[in-house]
Amino acid sequence: MQSSQEFGELRSKFRSFAFPMSVAFFVWYIAYVLIATFASDWMATPVFGSINIGVLFGLAQFVTTFLITYIYIVYANKNLEPRQAAIRKKMEG
Repeated sequence: MQSSQEFGELRSKFRSFAFPMSVAFFVWYIAYVLIATFASDWMATPVFGSINIGVLFGLAQFVTTFLITYIYIVYANKNLEPRQAAIRKKMEG
């Protein structure tokens, strides 16, 4: 089954989403770390009350993690699950 065209298409669809999204998130995370390291004065700039830019960037990390998870679920349900079901059905007879 691993050498079948259907499995190749499934793997290709998964990789076409997972790799770019992983790179984008990694770049965003590294940018956060680098900005926090080299522009700490800027990150300490108060926005309102005791909330500063660094805290907002940190919270944005969580938000983007949940957003990526949601986007992946929608993508998987639309593009991956039907292909997986077809392969499973073919394998199980």
